[in-house]
Amino acid sequence: MRIRPAAPPDAEAVAAIYNEGIEERTATFETRHRNAAEMAARFGGPHHPFLVAERDGEVLGFASSTPYSERDVYSGVGEVNLYVAGPARGRAVGTALLERLVAEAERRGFHKLLGKAFPENEASRALLRRCGFREVGTHRRHARLDGEWRDVVVVERLLGQACV
Repeated sequence: MRIRPAAPPDAEAVAAIYNEGIEERTATFETRHRNAAEMAARFGGPHHPFLVAERDGEVLGFASSTPYSERDVYSGVGEVNLYVAGPARGRAVGTALLERLVAEAERRGFHKLLGKAFPENEASRALLRRCGFREVGTHRRHARLDGEWRDVVVVERLLGQACV
């Protein structure tokens, strides 16, 4: 398996993996499918990494960070996004992606990564713990999904000088 920056030819596979996550209703509040062009627009930003895991030319998953806030004071904080294709789950793809994303974010000068997971998504929560994230609380009734209020568990991982 190879972890590398996402490139335009990956956009179709990345969109399919994200749309699978949307359909499952276990990892995001999003309900509208995304197309390849929308996903490609997120690749290659100057500050936030967007990585894919691929094996034999097949994209197995992706990890990225997005801005936590547009305020300058929070420019060193990113929010983690991680999705793995159903058939690739349980094969350390998520771990490899998240570890590489953490390293890349630290290399780019981030001092913290944050994430959110649905409380019942034990697989995601276990992955985040394995990769050094700690649970810091729960946002109750954070948003509605299919008309139902859902909570999210908030996680964080300090990086670089913030670890000292």
